[in-house]
Amino acid sequence: MNLKSGCLWGLLWLSAQALAVERMTVQVLEALPHDINAFTQGLEWHDGRLFESTGLYGQSSLRRLGHDTAAPERMITLSDSLFGEGLARVGKRLVQLTWREGVALVWRLPELQLSRAFSYQGEGWGLCFDGDSLWMSDGSTALQQRSPKDFALQQRLEVHLGGYPQGRLNDLACVGEHIYANVWKEAHILRINKHSGEVDGVIDASPLLPLSGRVRHREAVLNGIAHNENTGEFYLTGKWWPRLFRVRFVQAPG
Repeated sequence: MNLKSGCLWGLLWLSAQALAVERMTVQVLEALPHDINAFTQGLEWHDGRLFESTGLYGQSSLRRLGHDTAAPERMITLSDSLFGEGLARVGKRLVQLTWREGVALVWRLPELQLSRAFSYQGEGWGLCFDGDSLWMSDGSTALQQRSPKDFALQQRLEVHLGGYPQGRLNDLACVGEHIYANVWKEAHILRINKHSGEVDGVIDASPLLPLSGRVRHREAVLNGIAHNENTGEFYLTGKWWPRLFRVRFVQAPG
């Protein structure tokens, strides 16, 4: 973490404490091997497996990871003109965003066959599905609520912590009344009330950094969050990380 990033994280952590926002950290339950070439942009848990969207032009892919492992057992390479981003499951479909192309790819489960594509304006970053609506991030301070039927924009939800806007929202996980969001180039995760946009929890994931085995590169940051609704556990990894972690979010000490 660089000095600027560390200062921003310190201010956020102090703000959370002052506002009585719940402060949490990660309890590592398991570390799994992860493809170091995966520039992770989206992570989704379904039916005992993880699905992963990876980015970069010429290297983007959709992957199904093995049972109880983070090694890819199937990988579909995207067109060189597409930069893979967030990933969400809607019933028997996976919806995969692209960065600047304005295209959301729809894949059928379990065969991972491309069935259609949605179009949208602006950038695509993170995506999750709450059972009724899709929620999409674009790196700004707002989340977009979209229809799972045609990807039509329904509303924009401004995200704030104590009245201050929170931007650079990246990969998302929908869990009950909350949306968990990675923050680009930060080692923390925000828990956002999906009705008000208020951040009511901040998770310090920095303990994963020394365990990650990540390469020394400014883009090798925390990104990729998936929730297992059966156990309440989360899966976290990062771009070009050789490890993926199964964790619980627990109260931070002090």
